[in-house]
Order: sequence, then structure tokens, then C-alpha cells
Amino acid sequence: MSSDRPAETHSVAPSQAFGTVFARLRPHMAALDRFLQGQIAAFEPEIRDMADYCIDTSGKRIRPALVFLSSWRDAASPAPDLVKAAAVVELVHLATLVHDDIMDGAEVRRSRRTATREYGATAAVLLGDALFSHALHLAAEFPTTEVCSVVAASTRKVCAGEIVQTLRRGSTRITREDYWRIIDLKTAELFRVSCFLGARLSGASSAYVDAAAAFGRHLGIAYQIYDDLVDFFGDEQRIGKTLGTDYTSGKITLPLLLLLAALPEAERLVLVEEICGRSPTQLELRLRQMGEHRIFGQVAAAVEQEIAAARAALAPWQQEPTSVLLLQLCDVLAGQVAGLQASNAQR
Repeated sequence: MSSDRPAETHSVAPSQAFGTVFARLRPHMAALDRFLQGQIAAFEPEIRDMADYCIDTSGKRIRPALVFLSSWRDAASPAPDLVKAAAVVELVHLATLVHDDIMDGAEVRRSRRTATREYGATAAVLLGDALFSHALHLAAEFPTTEVCSVVAASTRKVCAGEIVQTLRRGSTRITREDYWRIIDLKTAELFRVSCFLGARLSGASSAYVDAAAAFGRHLGIAYQIYDDLVDFFGDEQRIGKTLGTDYTSGKITLPLLLLLAALPEAERLVLVEEICGRSPTQLELRLRQMGEHRIFGQVAAAVEQEIAAARAALAPWQQEPTSVLLLQLCDVLAGQVAGLQASNAQR
């Protein structure tokens, strides 16, 4: 289931914000790691090593972080129900990554071979299904049916977004509205439900639960747009995954949408042929054209717009401890955008 011009950093520098937020979550992430490792034994013996391969600790774990931050209490250790909720959303996310890598033909994820490269596409798709199933099994263990209900609905939406995107591969008949709808489903929905679960399980008011969920949705949209920019402008060694997979697999993202609109007709038709799989892709050419048409800045502006919407969702509660830390995630993402711009300017 990847970042982007002058980014506003507000009163907290991005590096400071990152350190402040995630340093506080060390005991939470340690508890999550222990919980997830404890779940390996729940899988059938024949696939435990495969599940363990996917349930690694090297990812950013932003969705579990949203569960913890949306329920923040200045305690030495997180409540068990929050750890379980964080594990549920992480397992759903990991399942989507396994399936994404199959569809994209990606070979590297988190600096190592993807599950599809390690076990083959047929086994990997079933492994992703097993991870989905176990997430719902854990969600069903909560005393209220609400957790399982919202997680199941969100999982369906994530899958729907992936289905729509898959059916649109190799086609340029996609509008910006179509693109926003797809990323709202496939990425932002799980960000939204992470914030919803954290706030709900902490006993927050209904108004704050709704606001936290809205924050998560806009942050998720911003994060996916950033990820789509990284697919073109990132450093494969640094981010630990194969670059250019969207373009080479015929997946239309915002950078390509904007480039298609900017190119003269003859050049645009050549790019259409590449996206539709009728001619070889030319990544270096497309990157050069994106530079010429200032695509980076336009995409980064879209990230900033969603960050601003995320901030606005929590504006009435901006002094609350949970909101202070959640809002610092906006600084972290804005800093990543600025850092990506700086690294590309030096190339």
C-alpha cells in the first residue's frame, strides 16, 4: 500500500516533530511488536515463517501510530485494547502491501525481497488473504461489535479502491476526481479508521471522534499523493523499495495526470502508448519532462492542500494533547516533502 516545494513547518521543525512524536511512541511500538510476534503462533504451522516474513518491524507504522496518538494519554504503556486495535490496522495494511506488490510486480519492499518474489505470486496472494482474515479475527475479539464492523467496512473500501485502480490500469481515461476517489478508498480510509478507533476506544466525545477521523482521512490523502511523487522522485536505496512501479505498470497517479495535461499533443500520445502498454516506458524522459513542466511543485501543492484540511479538522481541539501530537504529523509530512525537493535539486 509513498512525498514533496517550500513547505510550511509552523512552530516545530520537521525533524524535531518527528523525534517528539515517535520518541513518545517507543513503548507503544514495542508493545505492538510483542503483540504481533505473539500472533505468529496463531497461523497454521505451514505458513508461520511466511507470516513472520511479512510481520516485520522495519516499516514506519504510521497507521498504528495514529491509533495511539488519537487516544493519547501520558502513560508509561498503552492499554491492551489500543495495542490490539493498532495490530488490526497494521495487519490490514500489511495484507494490502503484499497484494500491491503482486499487482505492481515490485521486487523490493522495505529493503528486501517482496513476498511475491520470495514465495511466488500465487502463494503471496493467499498469504495476504490470511493476514486480512487474522486482522478481522482480532477485531472480533473486542467486547463491542463496533470495532469489527468498522474494520470490516474499511477493509472492503480499501479493496474496492484497489479494484478500481486495477481496472483502470493501462488506461488514461481517468480524471483528477477519479484519482482522488481511488486514494480516498485505498489509502485514506485506513488512516481514517485508525484515528477513529483510537479516539473511540479512549472514550473521547463523538464530536472529537469525528474530527479525528476527518483528520486521518485528509492526512491519508496527503500521504498517498506524497507516496505517488516518491515513486518518481525518490531514492530507491534510501526508501527501500522499487521506484517507477506505478508508471511501468500502467497505473495513473497525479504526477502522470499532470504531465499528460502539460505535454503537447504529439508527445502526449506517445506517453499514452506507454501507459497503455503498447510501447516501452521511458522513465528518464518522463522525469526530465516533469522537471520542465514543474510537475513536482504542482503535486507538492496538492499535498499541502490536504495537510491544511487535516489541520482544519482539529482546529477546535488544537490545544488537546492528542491534537498537539497528531498535528505534528503534518509537520513531519511537510518536512518529507521539503526534503524530497531538496534531494532532487541536488541531483
